[in-house]
Amino acid sequence: MDQDLNLEKKVGIVSCYFKNNYGSMLQAYATQQVLDNMSIQNETININENIDFSKGKKKYYMTQLTNFEFIKSKLGMIKLRIDKKLKKSLRENISLRDKKYKEFEKKFRLTYPFKTYKELTLKCKDYSNVIVGSDQLWLPVNVVANYYTLNWVPDNINKISLSTSFGVSVIPNKYKEEYKKFLNRIDNLSVRETTGIEIVKELTNKEATLVCDPTLLLTKQEWMDIQQEDRIIKEKYILCYFLGNNIEHRKFAERLKGKTGFKIVSLNHADEYVKYSDKFCDIAPYDIGPAEWINLIRNAEIVCTDSFHGTVFSLINNKKFYTFERYSNKNSKISTNSRIYSLLNLVNLKNRILTGKENIDDIFNLEIDFNEVNNKLDEFRKETKTFLKNALR
Repeated sequence: MDQDLNLEKKVGIVSCYFKNNYGSMLQAYATQQVLDNMSIQNETININENIDFSKGKKKYYMTQLTNFEFIKSKLGMIKLRIDKKLKKSLRENISLRDKKYKEFEKKFRLTYPFKTYKELTLKCKDYSNVIVGSDQLWLPVNVVANYYTLNWVPDNINKISLSTSFGVSVIPNKYKEEYKKFLNRIDNLSVRETTGIEIVKELTNKEATLVCDPTLLLTKQEWMDIQQEDRIIKEKYILCYFLGNNIEHRKFAERLKGKTGFKIVSLNHADEYVKYSDKFCDIAPYDIGPAEWINLIRNAEIVCTDSFHGTVFSLINNKKFYTFERYSNKNSKISTNSRIYSLLNLVNLKNRILTGKENIDDIFNLEIDFNEVNNKLDEFRKETKTFLKNALR
């Protein structure tokens, strides 16, 4: 380890480790692991009981009660909560998955739970650097909640953004001043997609660095450290991991099954309840945590997903995959498609982005040059690690 990285104090990590979402937990784990690999002491800040964070999110949601597009985007999640109460089997299945998430959370070195931002500010005296990242941490709801902004970190503490995503392509005008304020306080800015660079430039005139998601900083072999070697599903299968409710995406997987004869394994109702999901799949496992999720991707014949991290781990494991646009309206203010476009553009695989209406025969034999993909990912890893090394102080 270089002498200039021999930090006397710990690095504090600000991440979304607590959200029951495979990508969120795995990127938070990867951030911790990358610092471990650099022999840098670190810990993830625990906000499980933070009152200020909860109040901030509630404040934002109250302002969105008349925003039809926002309300529409949340209906699926609301319906899932209702259905869990009404349907015992669904409630028990989701509970199995939630237990696996809880098990995985034990992999994080969490601090004592801080109840207020004032307490967090006092805690910063123990840190040399505070890193925020990755995931969609700079969505408007999180900026209003004011945790992932690092506004509570004192001026004299080095603040780093590692591959943080805005989650949207357009910042609403009413929040632009809040974005300008916190972005100007971050000493080392890196983002996960090209639209993020454009947003930073527009709001601050700063040049943000494009880096890869933390999950890409670990190789396929390094990810084996947290998963079992053996296959979870013994037979050949198509893995479906859909967060959106588009039926066409699921029907595409059915046509793939018809062409290949492979069974469909689907991780159902991850973000919202979609009735059709129970119909189109052959196997719907629920006792799947983040580690098991990687195993399912690694051993699939084909992966169908509308998830950014589903796409990431398909690339890491060199799997044949198809990525679907979760938001059909490219100009939607709540669309999170941009991060997928940016990633697949980097590895020259924009032709893997589908709508679900494509003819299977037209695209089934489209080849993926994984030598090129792996070379580009290796180069991107090096650039990201260089950014992080230079940013830490």
